[in-house]
Order: sequence, then C-alpha cells, then structure tokens
Amino acid sequence: MTVSGGSHSRVCNTGGTSGAEPFLGVDVFRGIMPEMTISPHDLRKASAVIAKGGVIAFPTETFYGLGVNPFDRQALARVFALKGRSTVDPLLVLIEARSDVRRLASEVTSTAERLMEAYWPGPLTLIFRALPSLPPELTAGTGTIGVRLSSHPDLPRLLEAAGGALTGTSANRTGEAPASTADEVRRIFGSEVELVLDGGRTAGAPPSTVLDTTTTPPRLVREGRVSKASLLAIIGSLAA
Repeated sequence: MTVSGGSHSRVCNTGGTSGAEPFLGVDVFRGIMPEMTISPHDLRKASAVIAKGGVIAFPTETFYGLGVNPFDRQALARVFALKGRSTVDPLLVLIEARSDVRRLASEVTSTAERLMEAYWPGPLTLIFRALPSLPPELTAGTGTIGVRLSSHPDLPRLLEAAGGALTGTSANRTGEAPASTADEVRRIFGSEVELVLDGGRTAGAPPSTVLDTTTTPPRLVREGRVSKASLLAIIGSLAA
C-alpha cells in the first residue's frame, strides 16, 4: 500500500457489480479483495495522524472511507466539514473485532448476534442502540450507532493501530459519488485529508447493506452488497 500525504506534512511525517447480489460468505467475498499491502511504516503514520485529530483515507471492501478517532469530537467535526454533511446524519464506525461492538452499543440483540456471525467480517452495517456516552456528533442525536466489521484485508491492522475503531463514512462530498481509488480521494479533498492510504481500486458499488437491529423484526435501511433475500434466509423476516 502506498501513501500520500497532504499539505499537513508535520502531521504526516510523525506518523463491481451493478446491483445487489446474494452474499456468498466471507471466504468467497475475500477472494475478490486485494492482498494485504499496508506496511508497518504506513501504520505508524496513520496512527500518528489519528492520534493528533487528523483525517486519513483508506480502502474498504466497497469504497474508500474517511477515518478519524470516533471518540474525538473535534475530529468528528472535521469529517462533517470535509463532506459538507448535515449534522443530523450519524457516522458509521468500523471496528477491529466483534467484541468492539460493546464499546459502542448499549444493546446487542440475539438477532444481531446471528447476523454478525453470518456476515461479519463483510459488507453489512448494523445499527444498534448507542451507549449514551458516545459523542453526539457520532450519533447525531438518534440514539443509535451504525457499526461494521470490514472484510478488507488491510483493515484489521489499521484499526488495531488506530485503537480498535475508526469512522468509516465514504470518501466523498455529500451528494457526490464515493471514491473508489486513492487518486479520486486526492482529487476530491486535496490537502484537506492528511494521509491517503492507497490500496488500489476498491470493489465500488453496491455499497454495504444497512440493517437496523433496534426494531423487531429488523428494518432494512439500504439494500446493498448483502441482499434482502440473503438476510431473510438468516433471520426469517424484516420490518415492512
């Protein structure tokens, strides 16, 4: 993985398919992902940027994401400003391990546990009831939090270096197409993003599927790479 820094050199130097298809399982999905390419040097740089409240861009199994410490309110404000995103829209969090859900969610239902077992790591974002201690910028006052365990092979070590969690909102201005290459990230944000981790072209559309597990049965918010039919095969029913 190659690295590009923005104009904040002081910070950096210190540190496709066209439609939703049934999900075929983690091993099959990983088969279309690039091999791990992130270097220890890249990890050190990313860790330093994040620790100082900076923003990094990195590849996921769908698009490139913008990552900051999800518990740093000033860093979260930077993400909203970069994207031109409304503060009424919550931010997704990527986690290193399934157990990290407990750092974010106040309740994990048995249905959510089944979904995590079936699809994580993978392109399924689950919405949970949020811990009241989470920054309000993260939940946007909804009382809920979206979480994903990514299947991209570079993410576990990056997330470990970042302390176990990063925001995972797509790298784009609000209303525009998400970036699927590092060059697209640079073209969109220029020096506004301190560090771009170049993992080549990502799979792109469709995006992750988003499922709200705070309702019974769960509510499909967005059908993406994991299909509705696949979800129904696991949990039996979805909210109308």
